[in-house]
Amino acid sequence: MQAGAVDLPDAPDEALTEAVVDLVLRGMWRARPESEHLPLVEAGLAMVKGPLVLPTERAKATAARILRIPPGSAREKQITTAYEAFLPVNRKIREVCTAWQCRPDGTANDHSDTVYDAGVRESLEDVHEAIQPVLRRLEQALEGSARYLTDLDEALDRFDDGEVKWLASPLCDSYHTVWMRLHQELLLVLGISRAEDEVREEELVTRGRS
Repeated sequence: MQAGAVDLPDAPDEALTEAVVDLVLRGMWRARPESEHLPLVEAGLAMVKGPLVLPTERAKATAARILRIPPGSAREKQITTAYEAFLPVNRKIREVCTAWQCRPDGTANDHSDTVYDAGVRESLEDVHEAIQPVLRRLEQALEGSARYLTDLDEALDRFDDGEVKWLASPLCDSYHTVWMRLHQELLLVLGISRAEDEVREEELVTRGRS
């Protein structure tokens, strides 16, 4: 079997490959038509829970196999460089989303303090400026990754137009949702576990502070 192919009998490999990768990168589909998710369910790649379609462990393993860059390749080195530049900014976007949802004293942010919210928006701008060169570097090595900057720009525009859900809501392609998808693809492409990812992020953030 060729690298990246999905061993699924009686199914169009290319269509299922694209679908399983999309599902795993997104983490879930919500309220998708049965015609879209039924082939994945029948192949053991998805399970339905109410309005949600979730990837199975087989789906995650399949996506990891499809996306993994050959170890030791020049592309892997290029993507690793972008990934290590991504991690400190990843810490910042988490802080921004937390600040948007909760005040420093731990209470929920009801968005009645426009000065506070404006400060969070400035921090988001810092994140957006920091991630752009990282994504442009990534585009040179990872096919299709240009969509992430386009999607982040769109989410930011909609947020600035007053649609506050476009910062962190999991129910749309919000800024945070797109960011999570980018993060997941980097991990799968490089074959990095979440545990290893957390360690690397902490090391890079600590190094940046010293």
